[in-house]
Amino acid sequence: MPDGTPFTVRQRRLTRAVWQLNGIGDPIKERRGYSLVTGEMTMRVMILAMVLIGTLTDASPATAREFRLGLITPPTHLWTEAAIRFGEALEAATEGEHTLAVFPARQLGTEAQLLQLLQTGALDFAILTISEVSNRLPQFGAFYAPYLVADVGEAAALLRGSTAQRMLDALPQELGVFGLGYCLAGMRQILSRDALAAPTDLGGQKIRITPFVPLRDFYQLLGAAPTPMPLASVYDALTNGQIDAIDMDLEAIWKVRYYESADTLMLSNHMMFPSVGVISGRTWLRLSEADRELVGRLMRTHLDRVMDEYVEQERQWEVDLRGAGVDVVDVGAASFGSAIAEWEALWLPQAPVLATLKAEAAANADRSRPR
Repeated sequence: MPDGTPFTVRQRRLTRAVWQLNGIGDPIKERRGYSLVTGEMTMRVMILAMVLIGTLTDASPATAREFRLGLITPPTHLWTEAAIRFGEALEAATEGEHTLAVFPARQLGTEAQLLQLLQTGALDFAILTISEVSNRLPQFGAFYAPYLVADVGEAAALLRGSTAQRMLDALPQELGVFGLGYCLAGMRQILSRDALAAPTDLGGQKIRITPFVPLRDFYQLLGAAPTPMPLASVYDALTNGQIDAIDMDLEAIWKVRYYESADTLMLSNHMMFPSVGVISGRTWLRLSEADRELVGRLMRTHLDRVMDEYVEQERQWEVDLRGAGVDVVDVGAASFGSAIAEWEALWLPQAPVLATLKAEAAANADRSRPR
């Protein structure tokens, strides 16, 4: 396992037993079933290990459990901090009966792999980007409509609204997970190695994107060359010129110091970037009604708190980046040319809920305007 994985001693022994069953004598020396490139177990070994650990540690709803939560964000990210706080609250509320091990930074694999683990019951919880969900359920792609909302405050209001909440009802049948609540990262911005005046200047340039279709379509319509890439590879790729720009939020641009390799920030707020806290359907069915209410309430509380934190901190990250000497170019919807209208024409038939979300977002914005 990668260093820092929060397994208990007992779980480490069980994992080593699984490796040995799979023909791996010493995983540190042999590294069979383990990727030297990514530092992750292969999915075959990972699922076998997690299933055995789950089989030997899971029990009836009345017994204590150590739950497992996976996510792709680094330890310093607000989503990871929320996951840790959720675990602490769960342990306190149950007086230590239930605990939570958090696996950040893709320790258990990509989001597609996390979803597979959730579906088998080998993983209990995850915080997944809606981008991963939209790859399977296109209606969730509606959240990525350019300029659906103006800022993180409007994004939070939309995710707390009735339409977004109803959309979670599709997850158990379609994905085998239950949605416990939404979260979000900051609004999407464009950070470029070159001095650009507008997004339309990205024509032909490679821009790193999160690998999902709505975002890929948007940048293709803009004339750029969208380049899917995991977060772990972005810093080096930006530094060595493998990519020309990145689609990213202010938190990551500041905390990961991407601005050291690309110092033109187009402050566009062109897209929201939501996530969802989910629980494995298999885990949900094993829980008592009281535990279902408890984990649902605690998860929603801490995810909701993150949305408020982004509202508070987005402005400070902008101030910090300006203070670091980053060239900040303020751009708006008009600077994207026809790409926005073309994106909506492409995606409205795939995600008809977009019309309802747009109406709800507009109503929220109207209510928040000073009278």
